[in-house]
Amino acid sequence: MTKGTNPSAETRRPDRAALIIAAVLAAIAGLIFWDVSRLSGLAGYSQIGPMTVPYAIACCLVVLAIWTAIEGVRGDFSEREEQQFGPVVWIVAGLAAQMLLLNTLGFSIATGILFALTARGFGKRKLWLSLPVGIVICFFVWLIFAKLLQLSLPAGPLERLFF
Repeated sequence: MTKGTNPSAETRRPDRAALIIAAVLAAIAGLIFWDVSRLSGLAGYSQIGPMTVPYAIACCLVVLAIWTAIEGVRGDFSEREEQQFGPVVWIVAGLAAQMLLLNTLGFSIATGILFALTARGFGKRKLWLSLPVGIVICFFVWLIFAKLLQLSLPAGPLERLFF
């Protein structure tokens, strides 16, 4: 060790990613506050109304934004692993496929495809197995919501085959 160097006095640089996240959190909170301000006349006979929960969420987001900014300036976040874009692409592809196929193939098949591609993104390599498993699980979810709870979910050829 050379004279005059102190490893504990090493200065950390601000974490730019944390500061960007803090700014996004603050922007979302500001958007929620703006939206809640338009609901101010809707409180009924009590102080709790349709603006209560969004207001509480916006306040929590402000606290998280401040906390994240402080930690980002101090550089106290642990070292992050390098981002792997392959899994993200699989999951985004599943979401895009579900949105594009929902009205034509129905809830069960479109969401089963989302299930399989998300499983692939998380490392499950057997699409030939996860696709039918996802479709069966999603069909039971469709049964619960569409038939038992009487909610409107898009029906496709699989749902029409049984109902």
